[in-house]
Amino acid sequence: MRVLGISSIFLLTACILSYGLTGAVYAQSNESPLSVETNYPGYADGSEIVISGQVRESSLASNQTPVILRIISADGATIVGLGQINLDSNNQYSYSITAGGPLWKVDGEYTIMAQYGAQKGEGTFNFTGAGLTTPEPAAVIPEPAAVIPEPVVVEEPEVIVIAEPEPEPEPEPMCGAGTVLKDGKCVAEEEKGGGCLIATAAYGSEMAPQVQFLREIRDGKIMATESGTAFMTGFNQFYYSFSPAVADYERENPMFKEAVKLSLTPLLTSLAILNYVDIDTEQEMLGYGIGVILLNIGMYFVAPAAVIIAIKNRRK
Repeated sequence: MRVLGISSIFLLTACILSYGLTGAVYAQSNESPLSVETNYPGYADGSEIVISGQVRESSLASNQTPVILRIISADGATIVGLGQINLDSNNQYSYSITAGGPLWKVDGEYTIMAQYGAQKGEGTFNFTGAGLTTPEPAAVIPEPAAVIPEPVVVEEPEVIVIAEPEPEPEPEPMCGAGTVLKDGKCVAEEEKGGGCLIATAAYGSEMAPQVQFLREIRDGKIMATESGTAFMTGFNQFYYSFSPAVADYERENPMFKEAVKLSLTPLLTSLAILNYVDIDTEQEMLGYGIGVILLNIGMYFVAPAAVIIAIKNRRK
């Protein structure tokens, strides 16, 4: 009997310890590998959204892989914002963007998709203010003016005030193209509608002339019309489905990065045509846009195929 009692106590102690260890492991497994948070749960048109979070395990820190953020509209059909942020020494990141713009057309719950290598995270916030109109002011009926007797003015001795000279304001720094003054420093201007991840990784910076050229063509020419905005909405859904992986591979492989630079040259040359034409109507946008698309198809597909066929015919 005594042996049986001691055995029962030993088994009960082992069960309690195993339950505690299992609970600790379960608690650790519930911790999100990539957290996504916002400074407020909801925003109006024109408000600043601050997105922050932390990576639990930064195994890719030696490769300096950025955290890629995608902001998706409430209807799930449009990517309204995109950002690339490097982690700090504490494996944390922070990114800010202004709510509102031509792509923010739906009120409701917007989703933030974050990716750091194979680690993913998700967050949400509410947006209100899409398509608001300012109500007309109500008509004001003037009231009859009351007759007020003029007060008796008593002259008081004039007080002489000696004004102290105001200190001269410190000169503000002049910021170059593509940068804005924020907290006394020149920082890169925030993009609306996302950026070109592949071109940014290929040329090494968002301030590179080639990346600035692509941004100017997109914002100044294509998105100036409704048909151009609709095209960019559909194109972004396709482009951002693969561009983060291509940009990461460019940073890891210098030879692939140079190959991407070479392949982007015909595209930049064809898009330069849009700088020399005036696009004021939807018909002009469609005409020039289809022409540029056909030109790129010819340069990237038809011309290489014709060269290959010609080489095969000569060998025969």
